[in-house]
Order: sequence, then C-alpha cells, then structure tokens
Amino acid sequence: MCGIFFSYSGDTNRGPPDGIPERLCCRGPDHSGHIEVKHTSRFCSFVSSVLSLRGDSLVTQPLQDSLSGSVLCWNGEAWKIDGAAVHGNDAQTVFNILLRAVGSDDCSPVTNEARNVDDAIIQAFSRVSGPYAFVFYSARSLLRSNGLDGSIMISSVCNGPSAANWAEVEANGIYVIYLPAISSSKATEGVERHIAWPESGEQQKALTYSRSISVQSGVEVSRSNLSSPAVDALLKNLRHSLALRVLDVPDPPAHSTITAKTAILFSGGLDCTLLARVMHDLLPKDQDIDLLNVAFENPRVLKAAGADRIASINPYSQCPDRVTGISSHAELQQACPGRTWRFVSIDVPFVETVSHRPEIITLIYPHNTEMDLSIACALYFAARGSGSVRFGSAGATVSYTSSARVLLSGLGADELFAGYTRHATAFSRKGFQGLSDELELDYQRLGKRNLGRDDRVISHWGREVRYPYLDEDFLRWALRLPLWEVCGFGQPLAPAPTAVQEDDEPLLDPSKKLLRLLCLKLGMKSAAAEKKRAIQFGARTAKMEARRTKGTEILS
Repeated sequence: MCGIFFSYSGDTNRGPPDGIPERLCCRGPDHSGHIEVKHTSRFCSFVSSVLSLRGDSLVTQPLQDSLSGSVLCWNGEAWKIDGAAVHGNDAQTVFNILLRAVGSDDCSPVTNEARNVDDAIIQAFSRVSGPYAFVFYSARSLLRSNGLDGSIMISSVCNGPSAANWAEVEANGIYVIYLPAISSSKATEGVERHIAWPESGEQQKALTYSRSISVQSGVEVSRSNLSSPAVDALLKNLRHSLALRVLDVPDPPAHSTITAKTAILFSGGLDCTLLARVMHDLLPKDQDIDLLNVAFENPRVLKAAGADRIASINPYSQCPDRVTGISSHAELQQACPGRTWRFVSIDVPFVETVSHRPEIITLIYPHNTEMDLSIACALYFAARGSGSVRFGSAGATVSYTSSARVLLSGLGADELFAGYTRHATAFSRKGFQGLSDELELDYQRLGKRNLGRDDRVISHWGREVRYPYLDEDFLRWALRLPLWEVCGFGQPLAPAPTAVQEDDEPLLDPSKKLLRLLCLKLGMKSAAAEKKRAIQFGARTAKMEARRTKGTEILS
C-alpha cells in the first residue's frame, strides 16, 4: 500500500496540512512525489508516497500521462485483471486501463458525456480484483474534507480530530466530482456523483451477501466433517488467496540482512495459525516467517493481582495471546519442520502505550471510541515489529525488528464462518435465519468498522497488511456455502480432546467449525480447539485504567 493526497483549491495551490506529509512518508518510505495541475482558474495538488511491493523495480508516483495530462494516485493491490494474476507493477497497469476507459490515449476513445465516462470507469474497475483506493484526474481507504471556500482534500491519513472535518470515503463504489461545475462557495454541491458497484451482469463488482438457510422438509442436513468436500474446497480456495499475497514478494530494500519478507499478526488463535500452516506449503522452506505476537503491561490487571504479587509477575507472559501464541508456535514447528518460524515477542510497557496514544488517536480518526483505540493499539505495536526473539528452548533472547513489509491478518474469518459469541446467541434464538441475519450485519459493516482504521495504524510503519480471508474469489465461494457447513451450531456439543485419535473425530467448538476441521486435518490439533478471543482482551489493551469505561465511549 501507499499514501495518497489530493487537494482542489481556488486561491492558491494547497499542499497537505501539517502532520500529513510525515504520515504519508511513513506509509510509503520508498518514494514520495508531488504533481501540481492548474484546472481553469483553480489548482489541483497530487501527492503520493510509495511502498514498493510489486515488480522488479520501483515505479514512482503520482503517475502522469504525458499526452493527456491525466494523473493517478494509486493505493492498492490489483491481484487480478480479467481473472488473470497481475505480474509486475499493478499501478502502471491500472493507469493504462483507465486511460483507455476515458479515451486519453489512442485506444477506443469514448465521449466526454458524464454518463458515458461513468460507465467506462465502472467497466474498467469491474476487471480489477483486489483492495484499492485511488484518485484519478482526467483532463482498501480514503479520507475527505470539504472546505467552506470550495476546496477539497482527499488523503490516506489526516492530522487528527482537531483539524479539518475529515470523514471516511465509503467503500461502496466510485465517487466522481466534475471540477468545472464546482461553485466557489460549496465544493461538491450538485456535482458529486456516486457510482455504485453493479450487483449483477457482466460488470458485477459488488459482493452481495447470500447464504442458504433453509432445507426441504424431511431432507437431512449434511454437516461438515473431516471428509467433507467443503474442507478440501476451503483448503483449495485459501491456498489460492494466499498464493497471490505471499509469492513473489520482493526483498526489502532498506535492510542489509533480510530475515523475513512476510510476517503474520499472530495471536496463536485459529485464524492466523491456519494461515501460517497453509502458507508453509506455498513458500520455499528457506524463507523465514515472522510471527508477530504482542502483549501489553496493563496496570489494572496488575492491580487486581494484588500488591504483594506485582513484583513477581511478568505482565507479558501471562497475557492470553502470549500463552496461545507460544503454544501454536510450538505446534507449527512440530507440524512444519525445516522452516524457521521466528516468534517475535513484542512487549509494550504502559509508559510506551501512553506516549504513543496521541499518534494512534490521530491515525484512527475519524474512528474515536475506546474500543477503536484498544484494538488499534494492539495492531499499531504489532505492526511495528520490534521485540525480542529467543533462539532455542533455552537459548539467549536478543532484540529483533522484523524486516517483513508484508503482514498477513486473519480479519474476516469470524464474519464469514460465525466466530463471535453473538453468532451462537443469534442461532440459539432464531436458528439459521437469526444466524444469517447477524452474519449479514457483520459482513456489511466490516469495511466501515475495521478496514480503514486498521490500514492507517498498520501502514504507519511502512508495512502492508493483506487479508487472505477477504479475497474476492474466496468471498464468493464462502458466501455460497450453506450455514450448516460453515459452523456446527445445533450439533451435540462436547469438549475437544487434547489428543485426537485418528479413528475418533473430535467434536470441536461449533464456531468456525469448517476452519477447525481444516486445521485439524493439517495436523494442528491444539490450534483447531482454540476459543475465540478479541484482540483487545488477548493482548490486554482493553481497560488499562481503573476507571470504568465502555467500548462505545468517545475518546476524551
């Protein structure tokens, strides 16, 4: 991912406000570029910073066409175009497609009527699979600010809650502003158009929620088990998604010694451990994989332990995610010999959390609740990748900072495969219909609640987070699965045994049962039995202070 900024102003050329240029450079440390364009009597300013992760060489941005003057600021990953994997740099490829779409080159020009251009742009992006945000000027999160003087600013990051009136651009299509029609008083009055993604037809881009929730009377529901075709299909689709995201990652340019090119945000839970296990089968064994495990010193937890015990307590080793992380790391080593799985213990003292708190609040804005902050803290320090590594079971512990610039996240697994406690509650109340309604709600708000916020805190460290469970083809497959194949709600419950006999299939926790079955099939018995735990509780970033707070409380 990269950092992008655009402004449109009337009196003078307006660059990024204070604080934004530095944060853009943090997102894209390999290059920063600036292009200014005068449109009639007003000024357009384009800024891009680049984190170079595609192709053999650096492609600088913003991209500008010498003939038409068109400009592209691209922040994203085009994994496929017309169903075929993109090899090399994707920004230049997307720019060429857009130039053809609007008739800015010699290929198939279209008229300049707004509707024809809209259709051409939608047709162009219906060919592209992957997460992206962009600003395209024709002669996977953006923020927008409209000024009273008719100015517009669009940026990957902002300069915090005390600055301009920033709002996230919805990830529900493409927004078009016809610059000549902008009045001098209100920037987008009557001239901003929202082009929604088509939900059907050849140009379908929207991934609508659709799940089988009913069966014919008298027909027995087929539940998932180790031999179910759905388990093999899950492995196939997850391998395909991961291959796009972990193969051909270039060497980091700024590290004299490259220890790892990819890392996993690793709590030791089911979702991330399954990604690690499948990833092992894709990468050469001589490629190390870093497992980034974060734990926090939480004064409230220490106080609850009692004053007489505080001196003897290691606040990090007792964090739930540290315990499960160490367990799953050991299981990976046993199941996947011959690879270096580097477990990075990232310990965050309370004083360091406090010192970084203002920057984290600025990065997550306009998200602004206590829950947003507690989740973002864990992701922010995990993505920094600075901690310690122990060599051998009794070896020395040394300081270590990961060189990986591609991070994998298990986000999306809970929303697709029914991993939250509220999903079990919904099923107990209203059966599969209630569960489907709850899953649809989670699926529809995933982008608004998580992706923009998480992107801004993780990308701050010059690393890109990739989400294998949110691959478009993977989503299409998962959303076609009947709910009784996804989870085990309604089946008899029994605790998963610590040891699994080959001739005795265990009854696993019903949440995300399909993922658990695949994890079990791939030899990860303990990870398959792990319970869901929210990151803010596993890393202990929630409720660090003694005062009572709710997750929905606005930050002060």
